[in-house]
Amino acid sequence: MTLIPRHGLIVSCQARVDNPLHGPVFMAAMALAAQQGGAVALRANGPADIAAIRQASSLPIIGINKDFTQPEVKITPDIPSALAVVRVGAQIVALDCTDRHRPNGVGWRAILTAVHSTGALVMADIATFDEGLAAAQAGADYIATTLSGYTKNTQGMGSDPDLSLVAALARATKVPVIAEGRIATPAQAAQALDAGAHAVVVGTMITNPRAITERFVFDLATRQINK
Repeated sequence: MTLIPRHGLIVSCQARVDNPLHGPVFMAAMALAAQQGGAVALRANGPADIAAIRQASSLPIIGINKDFTQPEVKITPDIPSALAVVRVGAQIVALDCTDRHRPNGVGWRAILTAVHSTGALVMADIATFDEGLAAAQAGADYIATTLSGYTKNTQGMGSDPDLSLVAALARATKVPVIAEGRIATPAQAAQALDAGAHAVVVGTMITNPRAITERFVFDLATRQINK
């Protein structure tokens, strides 16, 4: 079963507390704009934003529930955080499926089981090939390369998306592979699909005007320095 159409664009509508667009009103508007632009699904953080997006958009929602107080595992780190996003309308729950230390002692397999018991699907956010295979074997409905480059053992990968991981997982498993992380251009999104991705997630370069502005300013400044 898949709720995400093949070769579609998933837009991540998230804004941290320090961002001027933080909050349910702005994220719901961003989600509706993404839907009108042709997105096939949305990724959003926290019950408040997800509930508002559910009211504004009919698209499938991939819900996460970030806990920034956690030292390593921040994306939907326990069962209560997972069930909270299901209750407000997320049909898919994304959770950290790396084997990093969890102070609460609840492993991701237990969270996956709890989510499936509600009828919702699970997107496994992973960083490595072995983690992706483990998630597939455990019954994850999607595997996302979200955390590649963001864990201690995958740091230093540069600014480009990890297309080699996408390709390796797409060859090794029948579970749909979602390319996520550092996709900044339509060309990179197309390359991810060519590598075997079922769909791609783009966040910052669509839904974070501050980061987009910073990139333009940096590139223009660099151009002047190199003249």
